[in-house]
Parts: sequence; structure tokens; C-alpha cells
Amino acid sequence: MPALSAPRRSLVFAALSLPLAALAFPDKTIEWVVPYPAGGGSDVVARTLAEPMGKALGQTIVVNNKPGAATNIGADYVAKGKADGYLMLTADTATLAANPFLYSKLSYNVEKDFAPVGLMARFPMLLVVNTTVPVKNLAEFTAWVKQQPQPPAYATPGSGSPHHLAAELFRERTGLKFTHVPYRGAAPAVQDVIGGQVPFMFADSASAYPHILSGKLRAIGVASPKRVAGFDTVPTLQEQGVKGFEAYAWQGLVVPAGTPAQAIATLNKALVSALQSTAVKARFQTLGLEAIPSSPTEMAAYAKSEREKWGQVIRANNIRLD
Repeated sequence: MPALSAPRRSLVFAALSLPLAALAFPDKTIEWVVPYPAGGGSDVVARTLAEPMGKALGQTIVVNNKPGAATNIGADYVAKGKADGYLMLTADTATLAANPFLYSKLSYNVEKDFAPVGLMARFPMLLVVNTTVPVKNLAEFTAWVKQQPQPPAYATPGSGSPHHLAAELFRERTGLKFTHVPYRGAAPAVQDVIGGQVPFMFADSASAYPHILSGKLRAIGVASPKRVAGFDTVPTLQEQGVKGFEAYAWQGLVVPAGTPAQAIATLNKALVSALQSTAVKARFQTLGLEAIPSSPTEMAAYAKSEREKWGQVIRANNIRLD
């Protein structure tokens, strides 16, 4: 076989090196940014998925909690990060659907600065109360609220969070009056409801489930159209008279815009595989979570529809965070 000339050797090397480089991803540790504190539902989902995804990818995935500013701190960090596939963000209802309407100016653009990898999970929302609050259903809760000398306080993981928007939509639909008390994450909010510092909240199923099971919280109703597995005895709020009321906290995985398509495809494959694994399904079921694996395109469409829904709620109620 005749030897290749130098120019032809260069062309062959270039042709071979590109797919080899693509196949090499990932070849180092991946950082997964969660824009909420450790211990909350978002953190639980990330840590549940990080291990099986890491095994599928052959690399360690390190979860890095960067809470604050209604997810904007973590989102800004990732939006400005290197677009090489080694930096990911848990992007939820707040980041992708609510913040563009809650803030007059953001340091990032949700439609231009992130590339979707895939949806992860949908969290049913539950209206929960401290066990000393003398109510067991929505009718009793409504009567109790009206008896209070001042609008009772409700906790949320933060202003603009899905929990906050669910409560605002609930207030709008019921005509009840409440006082918002924002926290830095679901875990501290839930703990203060358990401790009695705040009487109630809309909690995501992942954060609330163990405390409902242990009797530390009482669930009054579910904000889903149908009852949720694991909470079968808890009626929906629609069943109890709040017609058409539906609110979820949902999460997807994104990377900085400009991340190579091959890296996104590799991450998506690992994510979908993890979501469909027996261990993850079992873990999600104990938390009342619904796995929603998707393609990047499907996630983009879902996020757009959620922006339209919650944008309307935010504008109608004149909710602003700046």
C-alpha cells in the first residue's frame, strides 16, 4: 500500500479525530448545579439521578447547591459557564417559566442562554398545615382562615417559586387572604411549618411526603387533577370545590447554550436511562413524583407552554420581585 502524502495524512487524521473526540465525552467530573439548598425536593431529585447518570456516563457527577434569588444565582452561574457539557443546571418552573415575568431584568435569557437536555420530574403540590391547625379538609381550612384576625401566613421556598405561584393562584380562585413568608428553599420552609412558626404552605410531594407519613404535617388537598399515588387518601382541591385548579412544580435539566449537540445527546441518553431505571422509579414513587423523560425538543415545547400559563397568572396578579 503506497504511503499517504502529508496533506492526505492531515485530512485522514482530521476526519478520524472529530468522532473520536465526540466519543470521548465525558472524560472528567460533571458539575450539576441545584439552585436550591440541600434537603429540598430539587436536591433530592438531582442526587437520586446523579448516581445512575454518572454510572451510565462513566464519570462522577457532583451536585453543587447554589440557592438564592428565586434560582437566579444558580441560573446566572450556569448561563455564564463554559458550554462544554460539564456544567448542568436543574431548571424548574421558576427559572424557565416564572422569572422572565417576575423580574423586569434578568442577567440571563431563558430562551437564549440555555439549551435543554430533558425533563426530569413533575412534583404534585399539596396544601399542608401544621398539625395544631384544627382543620382536616378544604371547607374547614376556609372557615379557619376567615376566622383569623389577620390573614394567616404561608411559607414558600422563595418568592416566585412554583409553591408561591400555586398559593397565589389558589388565593385568586378562592378569594381568601394570606400573607406570604418566603424562605431560602423548601427544606427550611417545611421545617417552620412543622415547628408552627408558619401554619401552612403549598409543599411539593418530595419535600412533604416523609413528614406527612410521620404525622408531622397534615395534607388538606392535592393540586393535581387526579389523586396522587402515595397520597390516595388525600382528595384533590378540585374535588373539594376549587374548579380547574392545577399546579405542579416541575424540573428539567439544561446546559449553557452552545454546548455541543453530541454532549447534549449523550447527557439526554443517560438522563432518560436513569429515569426509566427500576431504582429511580421506586424512589420517585415513594416521594409521589412523576418521572417525565423527554427529548430536548419536547422539553423546550413544555417550558414554552408553562411560560404562557404562569406568565398570565403573574401579570393578572401584578406579581413582581423587583
